[in-house]
Amino acid sequence: MDILVVGATRGTGRALTDTLVADGHTVTAFGRTATATFATTPPGPGTLRAVDGDVLDADAVAKAVAGQDAVVVTLGISDNPVTVRLLRRASTALDVRSRGTAVVLGAMRDQGVRRVVVQTTYGLGDTWQRLDLRWKATFRLLLWPQLKDSAKQEDVVRASGLDWTLVRPVALSDAPTTTPARVSDDGSAAGFTVSRHDLARALADVATDRDRIGRTLAVSAPA
Repeated sequence: MDILVVGATRGTGRALTDTLVADGHTVTAFGRTATATFATTPPGPGTLRAVDGDVLDADAVAKAVAGQDAVVVTLGISDNPVTVRLLRRASTALDVRSRGTAVVLGAMRDQGVRRVVVQTTYGLGDTWQRLDLRWKATFRLLLWPQLKDSAKQEDVVRASGLDWTLVRPVALSDAPTTTPARVSDDGSAAGFTVSRHDLARALADVATDRDRIGRTLAVSAPA
C-alpha cells in the first residue's frame, strides 16, 4: 500500500515509518525535518519518500496526500509538558492535533483518499473513568491543554465522512518491542504504559484493516 505518515519525524511516527517500510509498503514520511530524519532509509523491502512540510500548510499537505491509499496521523507536541503548561507556548502550535488533522482530512476529501487512522490518547471519552488517580492528576496538572485539543481532534475525525479509525494509546515509553500490544474495542487497558514500537506495530496493522473502520481503539501493554 501507499501510506502517508503525518508527524513522521519523532516518537511514534518515526517508529511507524520504520515498521511500514519493514512490512514492504510504499511510505511517504511527512514532517518539518523529514529529509534530515530519514537521510538513511530504514531497512526493509518497502520504499520511503521523505517530504519536508508543516501540517498547517494546506498546499504542502495536499501534495503529500496525493495518490495515497491510507493516511496515519501521529501529531503531537514534543516540548517538555511542564514548560508548555506554565508558559503556554511550544515549538509546535498548541492546537496542532486538531488543526493539523483538519488540514489533512480536508486534503483527503479533496483528493478522494478515504482511509485514515489517527492517534489520539487514552483518557478521552469513557476511558477517563478507567484512569487511576495518578494519571488523572497528571492530565489535570500537566497535560490538560493537550487533552482538550486531542478531544477536538477526535470530533474533527468523526465528522470527516471518511473511513476513520481512532487509536488511543496509554502512556508511551521508548522500551524495545516485546510482544504485540493489546488492542481493545471496549476501552479496556491491560496497563498504563506501552512501547512506541509496539504501538507502531498496532497502527500499521490497523491502517491495513478495513474491519475496524469507524471504531475507537485502546492500545496498551499486553496483560
